[in-house]
Amino acid sequence: MQLNLHFIPISNRIMKVLSKSKGQLLVNTLLIITTAFIGLSCFIYFFPLSYIDLDVSRLIQKYNNATLDNLMAFISIFGTMPYSGTTVGVVALLFFIFNHKKEALFTLLTSLSGLVSTLVKMLIDRPRPGKDLVRIIEITRQQSFPSGHTLFYTVFFGFLIIAMGNLKSINYYVRVTVTTLSSAMLLLIPFSRIYLGAHWFTDVLGGAMLGVLCLSVLGYFYLPKKEIKENT
Repeated sequence: MQLNLHFIPISNRIMKVLSKSKGQLLVNTLLIITTAFIGLSCFIYFFPLSYIDLDVSRLIQKYNNATLDNLMAFISIFGTMPYSGTTVGVVALLFFIFNHKKEALFTLLTSLSGLVSTLVKMLIDRPRPGKDLVRIIEITRQQSFPSGHTLFYTVFFGFLIIAMGNLKSINYYVRVTVTTLSSAMLLLIPFSRIYLGAHWFTDVLGGAMLGVLCLSVLGYFYLPKKEIKENT
């Protein structure tokens, strides 16, 4: 029991921060992330390839082997169709079965990140990394900026972290497990996309920015008002 007192899940901390001042947090997040994302997008539009992108890619790809290839490919698989759609559908169904209908709906809404990603990709139209510059393991077709995988993982797994912090009725160890796995996916996906040669560093940075922006909006409508008032 002492472990429960000392170990507070990351999801609980994030949920408390998000619910402490809902309106102010949303406005501040939107302003900061939007400004940063627009600035990064403009930079990439005029300078499609920078030294930092090439340096980061070569650094991450410096140590490579078949085991790492398979591991990084596995980490990215949940952001690739049809696996991404299946993952969203299964998680939404589980929420629905256990009578968490609100969470089921918001889980389905995370799939809209794919539409957001496609629209920005078409607007910026940045080419993917070439085999003459980096090691290409994953062949991709769409434009490079922003990273759709990073965007989707930030929204989907980020929402799971928030949901686990909000749903106290779910078993404690289940919440800790889901939060831990979701956090791991969030941290590893940027490295996976660069290692596989699918994206540049600024692609995953842009995907993370846009993902946080979308997650902030999702969290704004998801978090209960009653809990917000109690924390203010």
